[in-house]
Amino acid sequence: MSTTVKIAEIVSSLLDMMQQRNIQIISGLITSILALSLLLTHQPKQAFSPSWAKLALREVGDKLLRAQNDFNSLVLPVTEKAPNQFVLTLKTPVAIHPDSLVHFAQSSFKKAQLPNNYLLEVLACNTQKVVYSYAVQQTTGNNIVPCKGRTLPKNCYRIETMFTIPQKSNTATIVYYSLLVLGIVLLASGWRKKKTLQPITNTSKSDNTTNYTVLGSFQFYPEQNKLVKQAEEIYLSKKECELLSIFIEKPNQIIKREELSKKVWEDQGVIVGRSLDTYISKLRKKLKADTNIKLTNVHGVGYKLEIS
Repeated sequence: MSTTVKIAEIVSSLLDMMQQRNIQIISGLITSILALSLLLTHQPKQAFSPSWAKLALREVGDKLLRAQNDFNSLVLPVTEKAPNQFVLTLKTPVAIHPDSLVHFAQSSFKKAQLPNNYLLEVLACNTQKVVYSYAVQQTTGNNIVPCKGRTLPKNCYRIETMFTIPQKSNTATIVYYSLLVLGIVLLASGWRKKKTLQPITNTSKSDNTTNYTVLGSFQFYPEQNKLVKQAEEIYLSKKECELLSIFIEKPNQIIKREELSKKVWEDQGVIVGRSLDTYISKLRKKLKADTNIKLTNVHGVGYKLEIS
């Protein structure tokens, strides 16, 4: 089967599903799949840990000392000055290269999975004045990293870092679960609409709203695109309904393939040969509940609706 034929049959099937009022089921499936995909791919960020922040800052201090070939001086414990604000004191005089400091901090903070937004300040121990600082705002891209390349002279320094913790938002989760609930509601509504049997209040053939034709143990409703057998409704696509109407007009008679194709597909401007066989196969499955009805293939000629 060619690609063109396959595409034509897929499009035709989708149109038929919409004509059968299955659009709610399709929408429900798509919405549910989208919600589940978003939920599965959404990875919540790790909670901020002061212990990891202190450990990362001590690593920064160690790197600064090692950069000056100092492998013996101790790195003092990091203190928490305020919530999310930490202080590292380097009692051993060091010369700080801003480029190295920025690199060391970014590397250690990333490894410890600390927040991407923070303000880092370097203060002189004797004056308590800020001699260097920079800010990183990766969520907005507004990073401020001045004076790179200018070395701070050897001195005792304090490095204070204040992390900005993003507010926890449940908006994404609410949206995901809302989509999932909506999908389930659409599925349930569409399925109920498809399965619910509408009462037949009048079987008079002159009433267009309930006009039906008796076909074996079935009642065929061409205006409603369905077959009814006892308490069961079997919905038909538009093409299936058109084909069955043609067969009912000429029971037990051979109807040529050309005639069926022309009557059912001529409005599309193109006739796809395999589509006829596909819809005949679908009709057979829906009529198999009544063994007195057979839709037979007359090889090389067409089809015949045999009614015992």
